[in-house]
Amino acid sequence: MGIQRLQKKMPETDNSKDSRRSSKYSTIAMQEDRSCLGKLKLRNNLAKETLSEFFGTCLLITLGCSCVASSVLSDGKAGGHLTNNLGFAMAVTMAIYASGGVSGGHINPAVSFAMCLTGRLDWVKLPFYVSAQVLGAITGSALVFGVYYDALIKYTGGVFTVDGPNATAHIFATYPAPYLSTLNGLADQILSTALLLIVVFAIFDKKNLAAPKGLEPVAVGLLILLLGLSLGMNCGGAMNPARDLGPRIFTAAAGWGYEVFTAGNNFWWIPVVGPMAGGALGAYIYILCIEAHHHNGQNSMNNEVDPDHFEKHELANMA
Repeated sequence: MGIQRLQKKMPETDNSKDSRRSSKYSTIAMQEDRSCLGKLKLRNNLAKETLSEFFGTCLLITLGCSCVASSVLSDGKAGGHLTNNLGFAMAVTMAIYASGGVSGGHINPAVSFAMCLTGRLDWVKLPFYVSAQVLGAITGSALVFGVYYDALIKYTGGVFTVDGPNATAHIFATYPAPYLSTLNGLADQILSTALLLIVVFAIFDKKNLAAPKGLEPVAVGLLILLLGLSLGMNCGGAMNPARDLGPRIFTAAAGWGYEVFTAGNNFWWIPVVGPMAGGALGAYIYILCIEAHHHNGQNSMNNEVDPDHFEKHELANMA
């Protein structure tokens, strides 16, 4: 009995208060998990990354192709070559900001493929990333089609064509200039995507100058703008299989027909194969010319120990 009285009189210890506090917070967390948002929350990391790539690519196509639609359907009054390139560059920036913190914001199968080749992304994730990117591009094309449907009908008279004065297929996918040969088109896509990956790797290389944390998407957007202005004349500068194949699949089903695949001497495979080859080439060029020659454990600019040296350089930690 005396012991019981002592126990009753003894004040609460800090440990008991902490346990009460933690149980209180755990109860709140459990209540939050039972909410609608908690029920929708994905637990699997691969599922989160896949959804992120889908959403980011959908955003890219919705914003980018809408710029082209405004330009084409207004007969150039609402835009042109410069605004189209600016629009796509800004679309890439916003898409990376939206998805970069979850999946790295690749929004491009060529980037994901290059990441796998260089050990920055697990190969098992590649089919999920690529499928999500293509489906996101198809969905984005459908949104553009829906928003500009009335304008498309007015501009085309209800007849959707790939060639001719009222052609509109190029709003969604890329098509070659009349003078462009198959070999030249393939070389164009390989070179432009190789340059894309070279500079992207540089932007995220912490042992190089790198872009300031949080501004990497802006740097990538500026890179897209530069590549579009310098190498976009031949065939639109796709540099992204999902950006081209997804909208092409959509337009084939939405009224433009199978001609979207046969136009330009069966041009459709060039913006698919070329960027994949160019992405791999660009990644290895950067590694062989720059990354492999960094000083181990030191910053080559000032010979001081680099705190980021032991971190794995992967674009999946973009944001």
